Amino acid sequence: MRLTLNQPNPLKTFWANFRTLFTLLTLSACLGSATAADVSLHWNPSSDPSVVGYNIYYGKTSGDYTSMVTIGNVSVITISNLTCGVTYYFAATAFDASENESGFSNEATFIVPGTLTLSSGSNPGDPLLIKFPVAPSHWYEVQASTNLQSWTTIWQTGVSTSNALVQYSDPNAGKFSSRFYRLVLH
Repeated sequence: MRLTLNQPNPLKTFWANFRTLFTLLTLSACLGSATAADVSLHWNPSSDPSVVGYNIYYGKTSGDYTSMVTIGNVSVITISNLTCGVTYYFAATAFDASENESGFSNEATFIVPGTLTLSSGSNPGDPLLIKFPVAPSHWYEVQASTNLQSWTTIWQTGVSTSNALVQYSDPNAGKFSSRFYRLVLH
């Protein structure tokens, strides 16, 4: 996802040339017993020689960044302890040695994979809707069991090319007195 500053810093016009690119590099997924994930972000550094570092802002609401990490003049950072199933919004700024800070880059969005949401239909016998976020370069299996010991793959995704929510409708859910589901990341 390309991030471009959408407003120049009134103190320094050189910030208008700052361009950056956030890309998901790695993801430590929340599947299994883990409760948090890490995401590595990468961007094209500013070509301006006066840039000495970057601030990476993020939060759970678009445009409302409740967290910030300050780093030196590097173009990669790992953000840790992100909550599974939550959408995070990221933006970057550059700063110089006098702490003049650029405006925000455009926003990058990431849904942290690792949760499985089940929704029953509004009528008895309606299929069970299974939704979960996926990460690029991975594929997923939805497995079902009636005894938590033997598992059967009931659906699988292709290799994901983006970070998005996917869903599967299980038409056989109503045929079982109890059915359990798990998500397997590949």
